[in-house]
Amino acid sequence: MGCGMASQQNYPVRIYGSDSLVSKVSKFQKLAEEHKEKQMINPFSDWEGASHRSRLDKDDPRYGRPVEGSKTEGRGIKAGEMISNEIRVLCEMIWEHGKQNYDGTACITFKELFELYTVISNKVVGVLLRARKHGLVDFKGEMLFQRRDDAILITLVKPIDDINKLFKRE
Repeated sequence: MGCGMASQQNYPVRIYGSDSLVSKVSKFQKLAEEHKEKQMINPFSDWEGASHRSRLDKDDPRYGRPVEGSKTEGRGIKAGEMISNEIRVLCEMIWEHGKQNYDGTACITFKELFELYTVISNKVVGVLLRARKHGLVDFKGEMLFQRRDDAILITLVKPIDDINKLFKRE
């Protein structure tokens, strides 16, 4: 072999000492192996030997999604739950404070809703847009602005009971 670096072959490492040291080293080796596997499939990896990388495919159902079980996925799920809760609260406020119809729907002016909801959150317009995207409310125009659109009616499209059932399922 000579005086140079040791060969690059992977031999199992033998560790002599306490069990806690052995477990820490084996845990580190496991993490290092998992990292190496991730780098080998990472399409942006510069690691040598990562030529068998999987290519990104827009038809893949996981495309644009975080890795299952990751912290990123967990944060996304938690954010989705928070947004769903805000939409539910908004719909309940429209029902409670607006003009109720016999079919379980209700309507309220943007000014009234804005004044009520800003006590809870400053994101009333964003939550309204999200609720409209889910088919729960409807209003004229693309975007609502305070003062300019105060008289615009916001209508709860689905009955409040259906909305509550929808959010209890999620």
